[in-house]
Amino acid sequence: MSASTIQHWNSLILALKSSSRIPRLRRTLVVLLLLVIWQYCATLHAAELAGAERQPSIQDHPHFHDVHFHLTNYIQRGISAKEFFQMVGGRVGRVAMFGIPLQQKWDYFVSGERAPNYYLLSDAALYYYSFVDAMIAQEYLSLNDELQARVDPMITGFNPTDMYAADHIRRVLLTYPGVFSGIGEFSVHKEFVSAKVAGHTASLTNPALDRIFEAVAEIGLVAILHCDIDMVREAEHPVHYDDLVRLLVKHQDASIIWAHTGLGRFVAPAAKHLALLDSLLSDNRFDNVMLDISWDEVALYVVQDDKSIDAWAALIEKHPTRFLFGTDSVAPRDWQAYVNTFEVYKPLWQRLDEETYNQVNFANYERIFDSAVPKIRAWERAQLEGMPQ
Repeated sequence: MSASTIQHWNSLILALKSSSRIPRLRRTLVVLLLLVIWQYCATLHAAELAGAERQPSIQDHPHFHDVHFHLTNYIQRGISAKEFFQMVGGRVGRVAMFGIPLQQKWDYFVSGERAPNYYLLSDAALYYYSFVDAMIAQEYLSLNDELQARVDPMITGFNPTDMYAADHIRRVLLTYPGVFSGIGEFSVHKEFVSAKVAGHTASLTNPALDRIFEAVAEIGLVAILHCDIDMVREAEHPVHYDDLVRLLVKHQDASIIWAHTGLGRFVAPAAKHLALLDSLLSDNRFDNVMLDISWDEVALYVVQDDKSIDAWAALIEKHPTRFLFGTDSVAPRDWQAYVNTFEVYKPLWQRLDEETYNQVNFANYERIFDSAVPKIRAWERAQLEGMPQ
């Protein structure tokens, strides 16, 4: 309630009190009624102010930073960025926020009136949905400065088989300067998803992917790549690992996060999975590559028994600067749904020493994104300043 409004109410009450035209009893009753209304309005206004001041704050001791969060689902629905922060409050520090680049087609001749909202709920094709980048940008811009400082929005709405994909990334950055921190999560090989995507199947050997990572290195972006290490049926040697290594060798200047360490809902770790990860992380050619341990489905592999937990803990403690935690939560409706992955990982957290735990859940995220963002902003400024007026 503004000062002018309060002054107006006070003047009205004083005028009524001193009026000789209204009988004294009626005048008293009217004044009392106005006082009650005034108090009620003032209380509502105070509550609004308190709500506005109770913005979630980084000071509330966050449990983790989240390097892998989908605000929207496979039909581009979900929660708003404001609703996300209302839900998590100060329990989360920073978050890499993105949509899903693929849209599940509602094909009437496949599913009739039943509207699928997930890729496993329909045999219809998936297609790339570029507008998701504008949606994420608008959600970010809807936040106040304090909350924006906690978000690293990512570009996902590009087709990794398209030689123009890198142009899309540049165009989005220059349309929304000051917003995005990277690209992804985007998928190359992903169990049942890849075969459902309309058009050519994404490949690690496609020159379009080289153009994307060249742009990542040029601009200073962070790239979150989903690439299964193997097929659904385990091969003697993981089918996609060697091609992935060859790709990484070509793009040592690009900041890359390999999502889920190549695992997925239907791609379980093979016997030598940790040995392959150790080999990758021990090779200084790949110092630019990080691994995220996200997704509750993947967490179940890690914590399945004491032997597995000990082996993963040993690997992470050997390479403490190379792992990041992410929920891989998709449009969650409540805190419990969102935090589930972190809680499934609790047996692993208990095995890690304090320093490693803090690196995985906080420091590595901050180092990667705090290094990237100034480079991106500088690239945007240089491009915009060079544009014709």
